Amino acid sequence: MVSLIQADAELFEKDAPSIEAMKQMWLSANSSERARTALLEKARNSKNTLACGLAYLFCGQSSQAVSVLEKAADSVQKYMGLGYAYRQLHEYEKAAAAFDKAAGYQTDAMTAAMEKAATYRMAGELEKAAQTLSAFSQMENISAKYHFQMGKLMDAQGDYEKAMQHYQTALELDPAHGEARFALAYACDLRGDEETAIRLYQELIAQQPTHVNALLNLAVLYEDAGRYDQALQCVEAVLRSHPNHPKALLFQKDIASSKVMVYDEEREKRKDRQNKILEIPISDFELSVRSRNCLKKMNIETLGDLLRTTEADLLSYKNFGETSLMEIKRILESKGLRLGMALEEKPAGAVEPPVVPGASPEILSKSVDELELSVRARRAMTRLGVKTLLDLIGKTEAELLGCKNFGMTSLNEVKEKLSKYGLSLRKLE
Repeated sequence: MVSLIQADAELFEKDAPSIEAMKQMWLSANSSERARTALLEKARNSKNTLACGLAYLFCGQSSQAVSVLEKAADSVQKYMGLGYAYRQLHEYEKAAAAFDKAAGYQTDAMTAAMEKAATYRMAGELEKAAQTLSAFSQMENISAKYHFQMGKLMDAQGDYEKAMQHYQTALELDPAHGEARFALAYACDLRGDEETAIRLYQELIAQQPTHVNALLNLAVLYEDAGRYDQALQCVEAVLRSHPNHPKALLFQKDIASSKVMVYDEEREKRKDRQNKILEIPISDFELSVRSRNCLKKMNIETLGDLLRTTEADLLSYKNFGETSLMEIKRILESKGLRLGMALEEKPAGAVEPPVVPGASPEILSKSVDELELSVRARRAMTRLGVKTLLDLIGKTEAELLGCKNFGMTSLNEVKEKLSKYGLSLRKLE
């Protein structure tokens, strides 16, 4: 790993760095607030146009980077830097064009093409991303970069199992590929494989400089597992290098609160057992093809979904008859449950979801999955039975904060996501 001193020397005093060296310098520049400040100071005092432009890019000053890099002499480093800067500014067409020019320098043609594919993916142009990657399919047995980008494309297309396979292959080809390790860890975390996610994040933070987002995600996993001291160590490691990191500061408060939080352990265990039963997928039971197809078309995927569905709802659906109904009822009876049970058991004092002036039914019926919440916030939504935006805005801040391990960081995240739709949490009168 390139140290900050080595990065400065190679960037400002030697010939233009290689593309791989640029990435290492980028990581080093963001290893701490001190490192970023030192690099910016050196850029302001240097007459090396290319080095200054790249320094601004590494420090997150994308507009300044574009302005300076456009004045630099043509080189693969200039066009790669412009591609990254334009992409950070969401100017995807300009970014793709810059990566095209970088690809003209044959020594880095594949790297530039991989970044062009990533640019198309970020712009939502998945077909173009796939076409760009297809030109390098012959590299599938030797290139970790190819498999990482294929994994990201599969993720964007919703094929999560294939995405994880590509990330795994990328790591087999290049065990030091940090981006693939992070993506695989995050995918395992989302799918409930916390043990593997923790191991992958631990391996990632052992690399230098330490990956800040890996530390924060690992802190969340440790906190959820009740390993509060280890969670705090992760957050404090971030704050040593980034004393003003807003998310780390909030996590520190959340974890400190969790350590002193008192709750009924037996009650929590009962709730966890009940939630696990309600989350059992319908596909785990032997059903006729007709019943299975009808439930799938009605978006009924778990036992919990059936508890929120009445007999009338099922029988009103085309091709769903008494035979299928009896099948479903037998499954629920085996678990001590019945259709419509959740609708009958509203807690005392429960209120109807609020009417939101100006909010369309299409927005209110959106799944909370479309908010792309963090792992911790997603788990809270599952525990609270929140499936749609309408469900979510029916909750108060206090109700969310009452959910285990849901702190101010997660609350602020949810409020920010809702605000993009012009929505907010319910307020008590």
